[in-house]
Amino acid sequence: MSAARPLRSLLFIPGDSEKKLAKVADCGADAVILDLEDAVSMSNKDKARDLVQAFLLATPRDARTKQYWVRVNPFDTGLTLANLAAVAPGAPDGVMQPKVDGPDDVRRLLLYLAFKAASDLAAGSIHILPVATETAAAPFALGHYAGAGLRCLAGLTWAAEDLAAALGASANMDASGEWGFTYKLARSLCLMASHAAGVPAIETVYVDFRDEAGLRASCRVARSEGFSGRIAIHPAQVAPINEGFTPSEAEINHARRVMDAFAASPGTGTVQLDDKTLDIPHQKQAVRLLAQAGIA
Repeated sequence: MSAARPLRSLLFIPGDSEKKLAKVADCGADAVILDLEDAVSMSNKDKARDLVQAFLLATPRDARTKQYWVRVNPFDTGLTLANLAAVAPGAPDGVMQPKVDGPDDVRRLLLYLAFKAASDLAAGSIHILPVATETAAAPFALGHYAGAGLRCLAGLTWAAEDLAAALGASANMDASGEWGFTYKLARSLCLMASHAAGVPAIETVYVDFRDEAGLRASCRVARSEGFSGRIAIHPAQVAPINEGFTPSEAEINHARRVMDAFAASPGTGTVQLDDKTLDIPHQKQAVRLLAQAGIA
């Protein structure tokens, strides 16, 4: 039986680019994030808001071949309410919320939606994806998402660029080209917080869109660690991301055999498979992998 597959690829589309908006249908991503924030200059904010509103209205939810999300501007810009009021009638599938300090900011966004959203985008039905590590305070609140009771929470993602800016850092990579310790810590905390809250963990962007081999390797590592998908900044990244976060046929077949072995021995905590002893954590891993593949 099929199950809903977690989002593998979420492609940023600048909200002020008519040319890029016109190519959304063929981009191959599971979701597009119509960006009103960092990809749009202050002088183009109004234009982007109007274009995204028109784009959403032109394609009703039931006619979409992928999810349409909107990244709004953060509270300190004074633009959040205007963003929500403009896009709500177009019923986006979700809102990406940047510069979030913690669950209270998500609740605040829900209150904004309750006052400003159209009836078809009620606060009780909207999905929110916080970018949960962009401020200096944010990492300290990551563990609180688990007990926050936020039914709107669609996942958690992290980011390094704004965190570096918030810390006054000149770089977020070390001499070897890997994330510096602070950013590895934020990434790991976001991953654990996502699973503690029971929502997908979404890996941050891979900034060198020309480095396909590096992206593929990074996606394989991210999935093996527990991330469910990744944000893309260029259409060329979508296919490698989709592939990287889709279990192989060999992995699917092995997971099915694990599930069959446990089904054949109901009530037991360990089973034998291929001369190996498997226990409940292996069963949970198999369940998760099949869910990633859209199989229940």
